[in-house]
Amino acid sequence: AVQLVESGGGSVQAGGSLTLSCAASGATGRTFCMGWFRQVPGKEREGVAVLYTGGGDTDYADSYYADSVKGRFTISKENAKNTVYLQLSSLKSEDTAMYYCAAHYWGCGASWWDISQYTFWGRGTQVTVSS
Repeated sequence: AVQLVESGGGSVQAGGSLTLSCAASGATGRTFCMGWFRQVPGKEREGVAVLYTGGGDTDYADSYYADSVKGRFTISKENAKNTVYLQLSSLKSEDTAMYYCAAHYWGCGASWWDISQYTFWGRGTQVTVSS
């Protein structure tokens, strides 16, 4: 079975940066739409950024970002390590959330934000931004 393990969360001041990692195991030879969602207590889980792991490490044609993070967050992949990264920059207090890695076996597409598509989920890593 595919397992996703996140790392890299923590506490940072507003304006700071963090890099999250999501490593997939049990995924040899498979390609995914894989990326990040976040959730704060009392709110629905929302999409942050996803990419398709197919193609090379420089192929980002099938990648998407939430409007709220465009220009501040960057998603990237390292296929040899089955790992997807999320670089968070210019962090704001409203970025505080539990960040979850998620994946499914198809391309991402325009409805990438629909959490019902995602088969595999990590346990999450907390990001806290203080102002």
